[in-house]
Amino acid sequence: MNPGFADRPISDLPARSVSGRYTRRALLWLTTTTTVYLLLNGAQVFETAVVVPNWTAAPPESLYLLQGPHGLDLKNFWIVFHSLHELTFITALILCWKIKMVRRQLILLLVVHIGMRVWTLTYFAPNIVAFQGMPASPTVDQSLVERADEWAFLNYVRVGTYLAISLAFIPLIRRTARLLNAHAATT
Repeated sequence: MNPGFADRPISDLPARSVSGRYTRRALLWLTTTTTVYLLLNGAQVFETAVVVPNWTAAPPESLYLLQGPHGLDLKNFWIVFHSLHELTFITALILCWKIKMVRRQLILLLVVHIGMRVWTLTYFAPNIVAFQGMPASPTVDQSLVERADEWAFLNYVRVGTYLAISLAFIPLIRRTARLLNAHAATT
């Protein structure tokens, strides 16, 4: 039986090459970026469960939710929150660099995360801006309904992938905490 990443023996890590102080700081930033990512995902789940079904229900009639002086415009929220997470993510990667197994996993997660951000910026953001710019009307346009349904379905895939990425941080935290405990036991 092949043990999971977090369950491998501590001896697999170069414990002598990283200090307890280094490991403590790495653990702090891994925990910070994971917390920010989980909060970000919570907001995505809320938006997907509450907001998206309403504006995609019957466009262009339902697009009123995104328009006007009181329409939802979450652009600034998402820009700030994603930027904050990406700063904590990069900081965690830098501060975990000497922990080889954690570094490898963080690089992989960063590559997947960047792919998801590119998809967001090339598909989701331009389409939501286009929906926001369409005039609301009391009729329903079947082609817009289909387009909104596609956006909503792909958003489920995107949010699920982001959740998977954030959950993949947890074994890294466990692994780093075990390394820190190993340092404490030897000092």
